[in-house]
Amino acid sequence: KLTSLALQPVITPELVQGRVHLKCSYSPPSPEPPEQYRVLWSRLSSPGQREQIHQETTPQSFSYVEMDGANLRLGDTVFCTVTAFRRGTPEQQALPEDSEGFYAGIKFLPESLEIAEDGKEHVLTVLSTVPIACPGQEDSCKITLQLSTEDLGSRAPGPPDIALSACRVDLLAEPCAGSRCAAAAVTVTVTAVTDFARDGSRGSRVSAEPVAPGDALWRAYTPRDVKVTVRDLPTGNCYSFTDPHIITFDGWRYDNYKIGTFLLCRSESRAFEVHVRQWDCGGHRSATACNCGVAAQ
Repeated sequence: KLTSLALQPVITPELVQGRVHLKCSYSPPSPEPPEQYRVLWSRLSSPGQREQIHQETTPQSFSYVEMDGANLRLGDTVFCTVTAFRRGTPEQQALPEDSEGFYAGIKFLPESLEIAEDGKEHVLTVLSTVPIACPGQEDSCKITLQLSTEDLGSRAPGPPDIALSACRVDLLAEPCAGSRCAAAAVTVTVTAVTDFARDGSRGSRVSAEPVAPGDALWRAYTPRDVKVTVRDLPTGNCYSFTDPHIITFDGWRYDNYKIGTFLLCRSESRAFEVHVRQWDCGGHRSATACNCGVAAQ
């Protein structure tokens, strides 16, 4: 009779003799644990399709497979399927039980962002789900990632829609306790670029690429991009024009016929201000001043 034993297989990454392995662990039921387990390792080859990469029969409550860069590569989503049975009677087996898919590689968290043109910084975490191994150079062990942004969709050339706080980040190898290693992570901030244009919501993406990695496992790997949607916000405007008429951000209208240098506007929240210089442009007939210069910080 086919039954479920609630083995709850789960995949975790480990370093074994300095090389990256994935470990499938499962909980044998009590009081009569099965004598044998058949462990099938597979990876997602296309949506809904799995490709078998390794199979073994073991009495242990765990199974290992190495990330060798050939059968199992960074960027793979990996599963382990465990079937329990008694030695000598493989036809009397329990139902096969699947682990959750384990993505081996670099993850951006969150996996997508929606931000607004409001100047706020949004934290993006770059996380390696597998330990970083550098045999022979443990003191300076790291993976350097080159970060870049790209605007999606067709639009006229102009400034990018998003800005990052760093163009390169280092994922440092974390200390290991036994064979278990902490995940390597680093954070950057993403900010929408205020473009003073009413151009609707737009899409961008952040990409990462390993820079000259020493470990062959990382050489042919390109992490998944993260999509960033920038929501357009109305932009305030103020004006000083002709002899100068002034319209403020909130729509009030003034005239300023004086000659000299004036503070036109100053932000209370950041280092930003605009000065204007006005000179006499009316001659003897009228006291009129016109803008002749502007300075912005």
